[in-house]
Amino acid sequence: MTITVPDSVRLDTTDIATQEDMPLLLTVEEAAHRLRIGRTQMYQLVKTGEVESVCIGRLRRVPIECLAAYVSGLREGSR
Repeated sequence: MTITVPDSVRLDTTDIATQEDMPLLLTVEEAAHRLRIGRTQMYQLVKTGEVESVCIGRLRRVPIECLAAYVSGLREGSR
């Protein structure tokens, strides 16, 4: 038995990035977008140290793994 899925419900995988495509560092705005929070709230998380960030010259960047650590911390705190 073969099930045919119409094109209208197929998953479009063109937007799904592979690990090699993902940047190591994000801008604060990109990090906020990834967490689906506002830019101001993201800057506050960086300022308080809840989300780790690094400086490269005058640029502030958020390592991608720090977002995962932040979310893991939120999950642990809610248990």
